[in-house]
Amino acid sequence: MRVEEFDYNLPEELIAQVPIEPRDSSRLLVLNKHNGDISHDHFFNVGNYLKPGDVLVINDTKVLPARIYCTKDTGAVIELVLIQQVDMCHWKALVRPGKKVLPGTKLNFTTPDLKAEVVEVVEEGMRLIRFDFNKDFFTILDKVGQMPLPPYIKVPLQNQGRYQPVYARERGSAAAPTAGLHFTDELLASLQKQGIIIAKVLLHVGLGTFRPVKVDVVENHKMHAEYYHVDEENAKIIRNARAAGGRVISVGTTSTRTLETVADVEGNVYAAMGWTEKYIYPGYDFKIIDGLITNFHLPKSTLLMLISAFAGKDNIMRAYKEAINERYRFFSFGDAMIIV
Repeated sequence: MRVEEFDYNLPEELIAQVPIEPRDSSRLLVLNKHNGDISHDHFFNVGNYLKPGDVLVINDTKVLPARIYCTKDTGAVIELVLIQQVDMCHWKALVRPGKKVLPGTKLNFTTPDLKAEVVEVVEEGMRLIRFDFNKDFFTILDKVGQMPLPPYIKVPLQNQGRYQPVYARERGSAAAPTAGLHFTDELLASLQKQGIIIAKVLLHVGLGTFRPVKVDVVENHKMHAEYYHVDEENAKIIRNARAAGGRVISVGTTSTRTLETVADVEGNVYAAMGWTEKYIYPGYDFKIIDGLITNFHLPKSTLLMLISAFAGKDNIMRAYKEAINERYRFFSFGDAMIIV
């Protein structure tokens, strides 16, 4: 399968630059994956497409202010994006410009409480960094770091909390699980009153979000590992809901990849943690999810491949064409789609 089969033309003005207010007022494209029917709604009506007993699975990871600007001893400005914590002091980070940032390079920050040194080259554009600090690292990071918004967002984010789902809990992501950005506390409470069950999983969004597919053949791409954790309490919630006939509705591709990583061949979920390189593209046999809430994804991305695997590539490309014709807002701060 060729990567170019997942390409499409998007007018630049449809790339959402700011989040819509309130969160749940975004538009919602509804795709029936069985017959390809498409309809249009708003996200605050998402409960109309869910049934009592369905379990809605959310990823409660929290985005770090992972973009940090620092300087070399020469005064040259360096941008770091923290991707993965190795231990208390060491992080893997994307570095820009990276070619001259070699092992032994000292990095200076706007606060004397933080210093760093490049330890090794991990791969092109990525370095292992050792940080030295005399206060809580994450407290310092809150002061010197910025939200790592994708490069297609050119407008500064006025409210940093808008790049977090309202239910974000455990910090560790380098990007937001953006399907969750549409929910409000009130909407979640309303869904629960409707009989919808909420379950939580964790996947820290990492390098895969930042790296485009560079191969020509879909099957040749390799995902980077991302940390996940599903505890027994939430695994049991999902198992019980399925046993009672409820559908598993995944909020976002990160929740989907987590569920498909931990589910057994019969679709049962048990407590697990570790690192997943789960890569889902057309031809994949889904083990557990019955529905998917998602945003509109970049052309030729692994995320677009995942939803094409779930709903059928022809259905997805037709839905994207209609979304463009209807002037939906695309990508991280854009509108949503529910596939059921």
